[in-house]
Amino acid sequence: MCGIIGVTGRPSAVDDILAGLRRLEYRGYDSSGVVAVLEDGLGVVKRSGKLDRLDAALATAPLAAATGIGHTRWATHGAPTDANAHPHLDPAGRVAVVHNGIIENYRALRDDLAGAAFTSDTDTEVVAHLVARELDGPDGVDLLEAVRRVSGRLEGAYALCVVSADEPDTIVVARRQAPLIVAAVDGVGLCASDVAALIEHTDTCAALLDGQLARIRPDGYTVVDADGTAAAADEFTVDWDLSSAEKQGYEHFMLKEIHEQPVAVAETLLGRDDGAGNVTLDELRIDPSELARIDKVFILAAGTSLHAGMAGKLAIEHWAGVPVEVEVASEFRYRDPIVTDRTLVIAISQSGETTDTIAAAEHARAQGAPVIAISNVVGSTLARAADGVLYTRAGPEIAVASTKAFTTQIVACLVLALHLAQRKERLFASEARDVLDRLDTLPALVQRVVADDTAVLAAAERFKDVGYTMFIGRHGGLPIAYEGALKLKEVSYLHAEAFPAGEMKHGPIALIEPGSLVVAVAHDGHVFAKMVSNIQEVRARGASVLAVATASSRDALAEHADVVLTVPDAPHELAAPLLTVLPLQLYAYHVAVLRGADVDQPRNLAKTVTVE
Repeated sequence: MCGIIGVTGRPSAVDDILAGLRRLEYRGYDSSGVVAVLEDGLGVVKRSGKLDRLDAALATAPLAAATGIGHTRWATHGAPTDANAHPHLDPAGRVAVVHNGIIENYRALRDDLAGAAFTSDTDTEVVAHLVARELDGPDGVDLLEAVRRVSGRLEGAYALCVVSADEPDTIVVARRQAPLIVAAVDGVGLCASDVAALIEHTDTCAALLDGQLARIRPDGYTVVDADGTAAAADEFTVDWDLSSAEKQGYEHFMLKEIHEQPVAVAETLLGRDDGAGNVTLDELRIDPSELARIDKVFILAAGTSLHAGMAGKLAIEHWAGVPVEVEVASEFRYRDPIVTDRTLVIAISQSGETTDTIAAAEHARAQGAPVIAISNVVGSTLARAADGVLYTRAGPEIAVASTKAFTTQIVACLVLALHLAQRKERLFASEARDVLDRLDTLPALVQRVVADDTAVLAAAERFKDVGYTMFIGRHGGLPIAYEGALKLKEVSYLHAEAFPAGEMKHGPIALIEPGSLVVAVAHDGHVFAKMVSNIQEVRARGASVLAVATASSRDALAEHADVVLTVPDAPHELAAPLLTVLPLQLYAYHVAVLRGADVDQPRNLAKTVTVE
């Protein structure tokens, strides 16, 4: 969602802020702005639209200061206009605030400020008014105490970043259910909503915990809890550098990240065998005997991560012999899920900051269920809250449409399935080692697929103007059908949807008519013959078929499909989704490019969803 960066102690603070905002563009936004603490007060420039508009405005009205904060906004309360862009000020122009999240009780707080003049339609502006009122109060509090008092009145999720003209070298931040990190290096104090904004300055950061606040000055930062007592943030070291967050010659981040998948998959698999055939996770604070008692698994996720969880379900049920339910995280808390201390919850989130997934995992944990997180971000909220973590180690993913995060999440699910199978004594060490040895061949197979996209580009050129595409699959092909449809609609804005192939005659086949396009995921395996029958059904009704096949199934599909995209045979049928998704990622990418869409920053989308 929205992006925050704050800098104090640099003569060129605004330049640093703009550079940081550029690195946060991938999160999704529709307006941006900066505020600088000047000698005579606060200077604000903000614009709707892309950062280029803010750059142009600052070129004509530059802000030179050592302290400032910046923001990229994804509209929630109020349209994406100049007035609604952050930062927001109090009426006297003394306090400025930027905010990620939603203040759910903002209307009640506005009512408490009866008579105050508001200049925006946002929920955020009320915070600036309230902080200013605290500063003007009879007990003469400083900015940190004023923000602490106000944050205690706020309901909802927020990451707040506040400056005041009265404390020109100070930034105060507060956090509840929205990511916020702080850092200090060489006489510069920093804060941001994402490591990418700070990686140019330092690889050592600290993540604020829920309810914490921090005062940031050039000489460092201090952290307090919600009651004002001194506290410590969660320090961590970033294991990637600035070059990882740059395009490095690729036209788009999405294409770069597709090509990074061989290395990303290898990193996810690295060190998963302890030498004795035991499958290991990164962090596990669950006693092995507790995992041995597990009799049910919930996988909680959203979007692309949900599709990875669907592939994980097949692996866990196959190897560990435990029933698995895959749940849309945003729905989990609002029904009555049957969760006990014998239920394992696996929460999947690339960023580890997805609000719905975190809340669902916390709900399950409150009922006694152990939680294992699959995340790409070390020290993320989800990772810290879980009883165990399996990091995908994919490196930064900048494009909004996920690619390498998805494939590494599938690998992580396979590893976790093997680990659980061992704890339940369903696999011997030698069997687990054999599977891991076979999975270790995946990076080379992934490289073979992404190295040559000639056939995929030809298919994209042929079908780029098809207005509706139906994706179908069975077993391991079904999650990939869902993911393929999601990728196509995300980046090209074409209408696409997925169905289990066996459900075609229960309704979806009514949509098929001459000229329709059906994408069939049909790798070799125990349901392949049934997939061929489903393909024949749509061909008989005039549809064109684009099939994704493995090497062993290609010849059998050739007579039934208009185009066949082939990937190598997988080392295990449960690993086939990792390969069959690759042509569909490339297909969505090429269709979007051919149609002139904004591939890396699709309209209306954000990389990390930090509000409900």
